[in-house]
Amino acid sequence: MRMVDVIEKKRNGKSLTTEEIEFLVKGYTNGDIPDYQMSALLMAIFYQDMTDTEITNLTLNMANSGDVIDLASITGIKVDKHSTGGVGDTTTLVLAPLVASVGVPVAKMSGRGLGHTGGTIDKLEAIPGFQVEIPNEQFIRLVNESQVAVTGQSGNLAPADKKLYALRDVTATVDSIPLIASSIMSKKIAAGADAIVLDVTTGDGAFMKNIEDATRLAETMVRIGKLAGRQTMAVISDMSQPLGEAIGNSIEIEEAINTLKGQGPKDLEEMVFVLGSQMVVLAKKAETLEEARQLLEEALHSGKALAKFKEMIENQGGDPSVVDQPEKMGTAKYVTVLPAKESGYIRNIHAENVGIAAMLLGAGRKTKEDVIDYTVGVKLHKKVGMAVEQGEPLVTVYANTEDITEVEQLLYNNIEIGEEVAEPVLVRKIITE
Repeated sequence: MRMVDVIEKKRNGKSLTTEEIEFLVKGYTNGDIPDYQMSALLMAIFYQDMTDTEITNLTLNMANSGDVIDLASITGIKVDKHSTGGVGDTTTLVLAPLVASVGVPVAKMSGRGLGHTGGTIDKLEAIPGFQVEIPNEQFIRLVNESQVAVTGQSGNLAPADKKLYALRDVTATVDSIPLIASSIMSKKIAAGADAIVLDVTTGDGAFMKNIEDATRLAETMVRIGKLAGRQTMAVISDMSQPLGEAIGNSIEIEEAINTLKGQGPKDLEEMVFVLGSQMVVLAKKAETLEEARQLLEEALHSGKALAKFKEMIENQGGDPSVVDQPEKMGTAKYVTVLPAKESGYIRNIHAENVGIAAMLLGAGRKTKEDVIDYTVGVKLHKKVGMAVEQGEPLVTVYANTEDITEVEQLLYNNIEIGEEVAEPVLVRKIITE
């Protein structure tokens, strides 16, 4: 088999066979196929698309290109959750202990962030002592004993995806739905979960800017999951404005703690209940979404979920006292409250640019080598649809540099005040088939 023939076949709009896809994934992973030929194939896929069967074959071959985690020794149905990303995406920090507190095993493998703020792993590292790199044996033992553990992804988890993603990044082929879907699902399948809940975000702060692309991506991933023998469903959620109020690392941990106390932002709490209910039903701990939600609401308001978060922190070497004393995570040197310049209603918050403001403060990485400052970030006091008076607090900026002129300008330029508008609809669609 020759790579040039595979490229020509896809360039002409034909479907690749199982053997051809296995050949190209293996060949590229072990270095037999050069970057220039794989680049040509990626561009052919970008323009010619792929069938569901092709995408599934690509996903499974990528998943099997490295370590496949065996979670069979964990009792119960293991449910994983994945978000396609956004600004102020604190859900996992609340969701993992909450769902675990009602008896669902949450064996969560998360990544680091490259962009607005850190990933879930970076955020957890803001907690003094918290160990995010734990051996598989300890990971499995903790989930069996406590129902929850969160660890960084194995260095050899879907290495084909790691190589392909780096190449897509420099060949303008990142935003191809078959390539996005296979990238996400290969890691989820290799991570060993029995069932997968996907949070596919759409809007200004999301990768999929419009509902049509988000729907196609969600439907594609759900089909891949089912063809791969995993129970899979997707929630399409709004990311036209940041979720919750905090955009940062330690301030998002504090927001997660407040949410677990029942005092968090209502949109974040609602998102957690929507995703969590699906996880509880897939794990067969409830028969209906209504029953699942009731279990989760009781766990949140009784303090069970917060206790589970403390337990998770302690199990992984962290200091659980941060739950009651969040200042132990460190505080920014300069805290500046930006007042509203006029009265009216919040019409729009451009999530992506607000995220960039947080990154400029040091809350995220521009390159993989950048070091995150856990204490900096941005906190919104008003969300879309809310009334605001001139001089009222609009945003608080947490910084470790005195000059925040650029960040201040960026925030004022991207929070629009004007006539009254409706709040955005948080959950746009739910896809189970």
